[in-house]
Amino acid sequence: MSKRVGIFGAGVSGLAAIWCCLEEGLEPTCFERSNDVGGLWKFSDHTEEGRASIYQSVFTNSSKEMTCFPDFPYPDDYPNYMHHSKKITFLVFFNSLVSSIKKCPSFLVTGQWVVVTEKDGKQESTIFDAVMICSGHHLYPNLPTDSFPGLNQFQGNYLHSRDYKDPEAFKGKRVLVIALGNSGSDTGVQLSRLATQVIISTRGGSWVMSQVWDDGYPLDMVSLRKEPVFHDELPSHILCGTLSIKPSVKAFTETSTVFEDGTMFQAIDSIIFATGYDYSYPFLDETIMKSRNNEVTLFKGIFPQLMEKPTLAVIGFVQSLGAAIPTADLQAHWAAKVFANSCTLPTTNEMIADIDEKMGKKLKWFGQSQTLQPNTPWLFLTDPRLALEVYFGPCNPYQNAILTQWNQTVKPTRKRVVSEAQRPRPFYNLLKMLSFPLLLLAVTLTFY
Repeated sequence: MSKRVGIFGAGVSGLAAIWCCLEEGLEPTCFERSNDVGGLWKFSDHTEEGRASIYQSVFTNSSKEMTCFPDFPYPDDYPNYMHHSKKITFLVFFNSLVSSIKKCPSFLVTGQWVVVTEKDGKQESTIFDAVMICSGHHLYPNLPTDSFPGLNQFQGNYLHSRDYKDPEAFKGKRVLVIALGNSGSDTGVQLSRLATQVIISTRGGSWVMSQVWDDGYPLDMVSLRKEPVFHDELPSHILCGTLSIKPSVKAFTETSTVFEDGTMFQAIDSIIFATGYDYSYPFLDETIMKSRNNEVTLFKGIFPQLMEKPTLAVIGFVQSLGAAIPTADLQAHWAAKVFANSCTLPTTNEMIADIDEKMGKKLKWFGQSQTLQPNTPWLFLTDPRLALEVYFGPCNPYQNAILTQWNQTVKPTRKRVVSEAQRPRPFYNLLKMLSFPLLLLAVTLTFY
């Protein structure tokens, strides 16, 4: 008899979990609070407690080639950076709220869980052999009001970017946006088209980069990156003066704010906090999801390390440096194999040591792990073309189409017959960028 797995959340992480469980011969049942799949990427014109929320005009920050499911690449005529409406036969129970997830009395032997769900005012209890938490980390907004002296005196209105839907409500107003991330830059640019004045306050600044590389290729396919802000319009709005950048807020008054550099922004109508999210799992016992220094301690960001039986996994909680979908898919594959007894986890002490190391270094990415890699030298001898693609990348999720990925990438932007797409040459471009400084250095050393 196959094991029953409860999956909570039908966003991208939940869908990946369902598929991976089916591949491992498990029996998944998914519970979704709303009436549709998609999670964060399912737009709603209003916000609800405990549900993720986006604004109407949101687009992906990663290209479609790097953000797809491995088994389901997006159609090649889809735009490289997709609107949320394009992003989104499983057993999914809609409009089902998970009230609690508790260990069975026989957990030490069976590893089973008692899950209580609520639908239409009626509660139902179900036993599962394993559970996957796929509710994500964009549910509970971080609104750090205590960090801003004088905010309680401010006479205008303030809100979190989670509650922002479109710029119409801010037409003709003076708006302050707190934090320069992807949400903050998106919000600021949209507001600057209708508002009288918009200022973005940023504590540490950010690298702002275009989403497009040479010859129209998405940047995330040709260059490794470390969380810059990707926005093509933000620099031009700053140059045109419709949007301004200021340092951190020092204090608020009834109608204005004072920044750390001593300048002021007066007669503010609204403040939007694009300050990220906190995590919370109110349906779980606090002893299961332990935290340290406000960070959840999970082995590789997935498994609680002090579980007697490894039958609970958190999928999609890690904030990856790239697209979320491939990361969630890999996590779900691993968890499903652990549930199906196809692989085992390290000992508790080894998992704790791994967590201690990551917490000490404050890393956001995974540590070393066993991976399946091709024999590259042998591949160069037997199939040089494939070896070049494997070795130089990019490592997109759908490796079954690795030889045609560049043609698929540029198809949305090529509306006439052109020669076959040539892969970008990042190393050649890097040499071109370094050639002038090297030449200047050589001249300097020669004459001085």
